[in-house]
Amino acid sequence: MRPDFSSALPRWSASDAAASSPAPGCFARNVYYDRTRGLDAAKLLPGEYYVATRDMLLVTVLGSCVAACIRDARLGIGGMNHFMLSDPDAGGPSSTAARYGVFAMEVLIDHLLKLGARREHLEAKLFGGGNVLPELAQANVGHRNAAFALDFLKAEGIRVIASDLADWHSRKLFYFPSTGKALVKRLQMHNGTVLQRELEYRNRLLRAAGDGGIEVFRPARHGRRTIDPEGQ
Repeated sequence: MRPDFSSALPRWSASDAAASSPAPGCFARNVYYDRTRGLDAAKLLPGEYYVATRDMLLVTVLGSCVAACIRDARLGIGGMNHFMLSDPDAGGPSSTAARYGVFAMEVLIDHLLKLGARREHLEAKLFGGGNVLPELAQANVGHRNAAFALDFLKAEGIRVIASDLADWHSRKLFYFPSTGKALVKRLQMHNGTVLQRELEYRNRLLRAAGDGGIEVFRPARHGRRTIDPEGQ
């Protein structure tokens, strides 16, 4: 039986957690009560992440974006992110595409470590990466997002214990960080809401990269490698 560490962990509100997070600007704030499951829940939009230190439900809808669900199996704390690479044609470890992917993964991992998680106890599940954006289907943007996440976690030494990636479907994901349980509902192939949100998110990333006003890539910590989303 897993030891109960809940009394030693902070029980934060969404605003407290956001203020204490490594990247408060992208910490999901849409927290509500799920009457069906009797739990507080957080809904993640593209570009957001959330970390839970108590029994909660994390929900997101994925098209070509990828969600990494990472938890410390010993402490029973975990979180989720929701991201895409900004430019499917960019390559090289210093590309903007890699920067946004690295940032999305590191901000989640760093928050867990800040709460006392141990790297050797981290485990991950990956979801999404469907080729659902007609404008980017030929570039296989969903597959590239999925490949980036797999490569990053492999380089970090974090086990991927389950995944549902690629294909041509959107997905609605329900994740329970305290237990690691994940439920996936495949949606119709062309979900207009999902496509619109992801296109808006991608356009924000491209605008940020173009005006140079936002720098999301923090220097890697000692011993860490940058991942090239092109696999080069």
